[in-house]
Amino acid sequence: MEFNGNQPIYLQLLEEFYRLLTSDEWKPGEKIPSVRQLASIYGVNPNTIQKALQELERENLAISDRTRGRFITEDVALIENLRERSFLEICDQLIQVAEDLKMKPETALRFIESRWNKKEEENHG
Repeated sequence: MEFNGNQPIYLQLLEEFYRLLTSDEWKPGEKIPSVRQLASIYGVNPNTIQKALQELERENLAISDRTRGRFITEDVALIENLRERSFLEICDQLIQVAEDLKMKPETALRFIESRWNKKEEENHG
């Protein structure tokens, strides 16, 4: 993962952790790798990892157990809410781009549907 200088690294890691949660790479109830393991994987200071994980805990997406480590919440509704929130943020960005391009909503939706169908054909063909 490459980090950009426009945003604190812990926030970029948090976004990555959100992605891992919403893509089911980190499953409900699953143990999260240790701070040291994550620091090694991402090539960052353990304190930076700790800060991102604390944010996950603050949002109740992770639970800390002093003796066993950290775990992904088993509350699938919370994860689904994160998935929806993430998707809606991307939708807002896409709408802004379409507006900047002076594109009509029906045209943008037609393009999205066309790309979606093409992707499904590629996956099933």
